[in-house]
Amino acid sequence: MPGGGPLAVIRRLLAIMARLRDPVSGCEWDRAQSWSTIAPYTIEEAYEVADAIARDDAADLKDELGDLLLQVVFHARIAEEAGLFAFDDVVAAISDKMERRHPHIFGDAAASPGWEELKAAERTGKAAERTGKADDGALAGVAAGLPALLRAAKLQKRAARVGFDWPDAAGPRTKIDEELAEVAAATDAAHREEEVGDLLFAVVNWARHLGIDPEAALRRGNAKFERRFRAMEAAAGPLAGRDLDALEALWVAAKAAERDPPTTVSAG
Repeated sequence: MPGGGPLAVIRRLLAIMARLRDPVSGCEWDRAQSWSTIAPYTIEEAYEVADAIARDDAADLKDELGDLLLQVVFHARIAEEAGLFAFDDVVAAISDKMERRHPHIFGDAAASPGWEELKAAERTGKAAERTGKADDGALAGVAAGLPALLRAAKLQKRAARVGFDWPDAAGPRTKIDEELAEVAAATDAAHREEEVGDLLFAVVNWARHLGIDPEAALRRGNAKFERRFRAMEAAAGPLAGRDLDALEALWVAAKAAERDPPTTVSAG
């Protein structure tokens, strides 16, 4: 382990962040940041970790995990300066949580009560601390800040646990046709936006019933579109100004090239 072990390298990173946030000699940009201003970077770094994993790029994953860790250190430093908590408290809290959620490993329980049951009990307790009353609803704790596709899937899974769900994939598939018709019948922009939201929610539901992660599926769809569009540009140069028929022909060729890549003929 470089630098004297994990404690030493963590201390180095914490010292770097403290120096960057120093009110006199620190970095002007870092000093100006708050939880809210760096939150978008935190989300972006989490997605870059996921992207490195999807590409099976270990070297990039190492770098992206470092960037994500920096975000945790950054948030903790801001909290420490405000006298709220420090990085050590963050580590202690997650350590306590992991031990609490594995009573059959770190405690005396013969078997785990179940991860979701333990999480639900914690959510109820946290809600009671914040509001003075327990929120034991089926949808409690689904974070509003999640990406919309991911949050839709989580809301649907929670509802399904109490029986509010289609028995099979045919139900949400039929719902998609219904929502498409309602989009077409929308009378103004606001109504159309509402119906498109319902349509997307129905598509997520159908994906869930098919055993597909909609967030991962759309990520792959985005990557496929980008790959094929870049292939069009590589084949034809700048695309601006070309008519739609020409662009469509390039798109079809890019798709065909993916299905039937050129083979290399050996000279020997």
